[in-house]
Amino acid sequence: MTRRALALLVAALLGATLLAACGGDDVGDLAVEQSEEAADFSYVIPEGAGEALDRGEPLEILPAELDAEVGQVIEIDNEDERGHLVGPFFVGAGETLRQRFSSPGEFTGECTVHPSGQITLTVS
Repeated sequence: MTRRALALLVAALLGATLLAACGGDDVGDLAVEQSEEAADFSYVIPEGAGEALDRGEPLEILPAELDAEVGQVIEIDNEDERGHLVGPFFVGAGETLRQRFSSPGEFTGECTVHPSGQITLTVS
């Protein structure tokens, strides 16, 4: 197994574990699927973001509340050397997450790249 494949497997397992730990039924309210479509929402977690957090610097990379519509796509490009949690998504170091919202719902969860420490995703 290649190093990248192993990293993807670990990230997927960690993401599934985090989803299960973040409220179970609430996660079911927010359905997403992989997407190759152009992103409606695009965010970049810059290199050094984790170190800035360690220094106590607040990061506001994503909004505290994101309102989307079914069919829209979110893209989060993590250029940092550590993974970050963005609501129901775990974005590993050096990875890009692209998801299409496939049904309406709402999820409030931890966000390591927002000063409040959480994000609410609402899909209508």
